[in-house]
Amino acid sequence: MTTYIPTDLRRRVIDRARNRCEYCLIPQLFAASAHQIDHIVAEKHGGATVSENLALSCMICNLRKGTDIGSLHPVTNELHPLFHPREMIWSEHFQLVTDEIIGLTAIAETSANFMKFNIPTRVSERAALRRAGFRLIETPNRPR
Repeated sequence: MTTYIPTDLRRRVIDRARNRCEYCLIPQLFAASAHQIDHIVAEKHGGATVSENLALSCMICNLRKGTDIGSLHPVTNELHPLFHPREMIWSEHFQLVTDEIIGLTAIAETSANFMKFNIPTRVSERAALRRAGFRLIETPNRPR
């Protein structure tokens, strides 16, 4: 069971994320289900319900990430932490190339693979947004 997240804290997380998933950048406006508040470090791992440990996450990213905080790199099999939106800057770890999210670091490659950023349905979703004139990348998130 997760701790209740007060409305004002929930609003701060949503505003900070500019209504986009902080992992795959999909806007809440275009998601089939409402975005969720993710404990970056799950409560079962000692993560607190505080702004610095919360991220806005689309349902797909949140379900894939779950309570995990790391995974094995898809090529080297080395253990790496997953992308942490409060401690890392998205644009320093990822690049959007056409409609695919490309990892620029081992952490990003691990995260993109683990969270399945580039499965065909996710790539098609980003392609449809691009064709409609929506830009996923505007300004990089700054950790706070």
